[in-house]
Amino acid sequence: MNHLILLLSLFLAPVFADKESQNTNQNFYSYNAGHKRLKRDWIWNQMHIKEEIDTPLPHHVGKITSSVRNNNAKYIIEGEYANTIFKVEETSGDVYAFERLDREKKAEYELTALIIDRRNNQSLEPPSKFIIKVYDINDNVPVFVQKVFNGSVPEMSPVGTSVTKVTAVDADDPTVTGHATVTYQVIKGDEYFTVDDSGLISTARADLDRETQSTYEIIIKAKDGPGSSGDSSTATVIITLTDINDNFPVFKHPSFYFKVPENISVGGEVGRVKVEDIDEPQNRHTKYSFVRGDYRDTFEIVANPFTNEGIIRPKKPLDFESVAEYRFDIEATDPTIDLRYFKSSGSRSISTVTIEVTDVDEPPVFTKLPYEFKVKENDPEIRTLGSVWAHDPDAAKRKIRFTRRRASPNGDYIRVSDTGIIQLPKPLDREFSSSYNITVAAQEILEDGRLSDRESHAQVHVIVTDENDNAPELVYPEEPRVCENAAPGKVIITISATDKDEISPRGFFSYSLATEDSNFSLVENYDNTANITVKYGQFNRELAKIHYLPIIISDNGDPELSSTNTLVISVCKCNEKGSFTFCEERAKQVGVSIQALVAIFICIFTIIVFFAVIALLILLRKRHKKDLSGLGRSVAEIHEQLVTYDEEGGGEMDTTSYDVSVLNSVRKNGIKPEAVPSPYAQVQKPPGNITSGAGEMEMMIEVKKDEADNDRDLLPYDTLHIYGYEGAESIAESLSSLESGSSDSDIDYDFLNDWGPRFKMLAELYGSEPNDDFVY
Repeated sequence: MNHLILLLSLFLAPVFADKESQNTNQNFYSYNAGHKRLKRDWIWNQMHIKEEIDTPLPHHVGKITSSVRNNNAKYIIEGEYANTIFKVEETSGDVYAFERLDREKKAEYELTALIIDRRNNQSLEPPSKFIIKVYDINDNVPVFVQKVFNGSVPEMSPVGTSVTKVTAVDADDPTVTGHATVTYQVIKGDEYFTVDDSGLISTARADLDRETQSTYEIIIKAKDGPGSSGDSSTATVIITLTDINDNFPVFKHPSFYFKVPENISVGGEVGRVKVEDIDEPQNRHTKYSFVRGDYRDTFEIVANPFTNEGIIRPKKPLDFESVAEYRFDIEATDPTIDLRYFKSSGSRSISTVTIEVTDVDEPPVFTKLPYEFKVKENDPEIRTLGSVWAHDPDAAKRKIRFTRRRASPNGDYIRVSDTGIIQLPKPLDREFSSSYNITVAAQEILEDGRLSDRESHAQVHVIVTDENDNAPELVYPEEPRVCENAAPGKVIITISATDKDEISPRGFFSYSLATEDSNFSLVENYDNTANITVKYGQFNRELAKIHYLPIIISDNGDPELSSTNTLVISVCKCNEKGSFTFCEERAKQVGVSIQALVAIFICIFTIIVFFAVIALLILLRKRHKKDLSGLGRSVAEIHEQLVTYDEEGGGEMDTTSYDVSVLNSVRKNGIKPEAVPSPYAQVQKPPGNITSGAGEMEMMIEVKKDEADNDRDLLPYDTLHIYGYEGAESIAESLSSLESGSSDSDIDYDFLNDWGPRFKMLAELYGSEPNDDFVY
């Protein structure tokens, strides 16, 4: 065998030799530098080795050979797997694998071969690359790409309908026949589904019914081609049958019973009938229809799209007194069912419905809606227009009372009696309103005389027909003017009229002048307008600058009415072109409405009341001042006479040193002090044991200042106090009257009146009764 490999290596060496090894290398080493170099080549075969060899290691791979003839030559290999997986015998060049190889992990290995001189490790040949290929053996089982597959197919599908596809892969070499060829087989569920060699699963039966079984779980086996070890893998496939509309709905009950009041609203819900449809909700399209019974015009059955229930609704009002019970049969079908797969059950789905109507107290029912009456305007003889009528639809047949609820226009123009008679309290005016609307309420009178809280309403419409009772009126234009030199026939203005009544069908308004004695003429246009023209021409502004032209307008009605209206025409100066250059301003009549007059009167009344209050306040102030002035001089003297004592004995008249006008302002401003003792009278003289001199006076002043600062009852004015202090050793002590007011003595001081004018002030202070209204 080794000899055969060597022969193959010699035969294939020129093909696989490296390109560089085919050229002469000038740098080759030689044994003898004087000799001529010979061409040398690598010689070996392309190496192959089978994977997973079960013989003992190492495994011979091949042999590398060079044409170099050198006893010291040494073979080595280099590369990623050199000297690990692969090693070379350095003398013979045999390459060995020291591990079992797996082609599925790595199919080729690329190495580099070198031959060197073992003495100096110099290369004897250029390096060359070679490849070791690993031969495949069928050692791998097909593996499914996933353990569980899912698929779906409509129920009742024909045989051979595709469901889903499974896939398994084989890691062996696909280029080797039979190594990677996968075949599939259903090993569970093969009575319902089949699989082909490509992995496509199809139905094997045409009667797969979702309502019988909705899901199938089958097992597929994958196996590779002939020559394999026979191992295989499996996967699970879950197949779901999707629903089709192949079943009719069936009533859950053979009959249904409902009870409703007679006043149920049209379109309201009476009840619901329920059916069972084993198809999925998206395939439930139940339709309900009447089979027997004459009430399809009274009720309708509508399917609820979400619950598939049949909702029974009344199409018209129910009346207990007319029909107390309804009975009819209904059928449930599905028009969208697929008849190709329909499973006939042999019977129709029919159910009986019974509806009992209960009696309720209903409001009165008007016999006619709406009511409409016509009346002539301003007719005093018409007092009754007609009547409205309503009855009790219940078996009690109670009496009815009528009441007016709303009116348009609002007001007491139309009345309604308790018995429903429509009355007019006064004639109606079409010019005020051409129609009147009222709402009449009808209520039942209960047995105890009270009115029922249930009522019904009717609209009453009163139309007022027109009578020719208003004369036409002139529509006044904006200040008609004419040039003083206007030529005859000149059109001054076009006038028109209006009438509050309806326009007479016999024609237009008629216009005429009340007098022909004027310089104006009137020409009718027969379209409800007329032209005012100049009759003679040449107006004289010196005689008249404004002309008043009376115009008669009639309406051609029945009876015919007319009115006289005055048109005011100004005569103006004009230039040669006929343009107005100067006109007198006419006085315009200014009218004041009642609301404006009321507002003016209210303002005037408010102003009068305001001034009256001011005058009263002034009068009361003057009276108050007069009462204060009656107190006389004593008040001012009591409060403002601050006396300076320069000597012992009489200083009472020395009052010229002080301006008491400041304190007099207190009385003028109306401030009434409280009747309390004078703070100065309460000040006690300093103790007698204090040394006389400047120190005593300073102490007394500080005491007085402190008392004045802390006394809240004093008036808020600056006051000057001057004291003549006698000192601690004086026998007479102080003669000041500031302290005498606080004395509790019962001495009668009337004798001071006999002492003369010098003691007059003291006599007035102590000789009369003190006034409690003032502070001394």
